[in-house]
Amino acid sequence: MKQKTLDYLESHQSETPSAWKGEAEWRRENKAWLRHSQHIAVKVLLFMKQEQLTQNSMAQRLGCTQQYVSRILKGKENMSLETLTKLEQTMGVQIIAD
Repeated sequence: MKQKTLDYLESHQSETPSAWKGEAEWRRENKAWLRHSQHIAVKVLLFMKQEQLTQNSMAQRLGCTQQYVSRILKGKENMSLETLTKLEQTMGVQIIAD
């Protein structure tokens, strides 16, 4: 039975190696700023919902692309101080504490 299971697993093995280990290590190494990025993403999402904004209209307000707004909303974007300041000014909320 054990050999049958091993044979089955080998026959269904992916040709490309999985990247889960590298991704997990990256998340562990970048945990601190990822947590901040996720909190910012939630604030932006709530603002967009309140103002009934699409990603395109939010991008226009920020002066960036819709793709960049999408990356911000995924909570995995390491934003610059300039971007954080634009978000604060656009949303009228403080993101960076004094």
